[in-house]
Amino acid sequence: MELSATLILAVLTAGISFYAWSNPEFLESWILEPARMKRHNEWYRFLTSGFLHADIGHLLFNMLAFYSFSRLVEGVFQEVFGPTSGLLCFLLLYLGGIVVSDIPTYLRHRHDPGYRSLGASGGVASVIFSAILFDPVAGLYIFPLPIAIPGFIFGFLYLAYSYYMSRRRGDNINHDAHFYGALYGIVLTLILIPRAAGIFWEQLQGYIS
Repeated sequence: MELSATLILAVLTAGISFYAWSNPEFLESWILEPARMKRHNEWYRFLTSGFLHADIGHLLFNMLAFYSFSRLVEGVFQEVFGPTSGLLCFLLLYLGGIVVSDIPTYLRHRHDPGYRSLGASGGVASVIFSAILFDPVAGLYIFPLPIAIPGFIFGFLYLAYSYYMSRRRGDNINHDAHFYGALYGIVLTLILIPRAAGIFWEQLQGYIS
């Protein structure tokens, strides 16, 4: 198996998550806790919380999605910018997605001492939506549906659902991280590779016609 940033990040995230499950004090020191961050200026939690997960299901879902989509994105970035700059752009997409997607969560809950959040969902969403720009008609499976749907349709449904659930606040999932991570992935990819918009549109036209 080729050693890549994707694989290293996935293994590192799994290792840290497993360690945190057996060390509650470590988990407490890395988790996103807006009220504590505001009180003690612990801004590093924007990033560290992305390497923690609630349980094995949460970890597997995020890392499988990350691995499935990031290989395409990492490859495109390195092809466009070269190995070193491409790697830096990829890290900016994934790690930046973790940080940026949690800013709205922090602003909403900075006065809520009982709120905590963890997971790489913002970064994963950034990578998924970057991949959709490069290959919008690739089929994606959504459990439990037995058929694949095109990436651009999945993207629209994902954004609509995340936005709705974020406003509804009906569960313990941080839907804001999903929504804003996805938007960050789209915007950053278009800034770094403006012709991605043309690639997306050409493939979409070909699919529709």
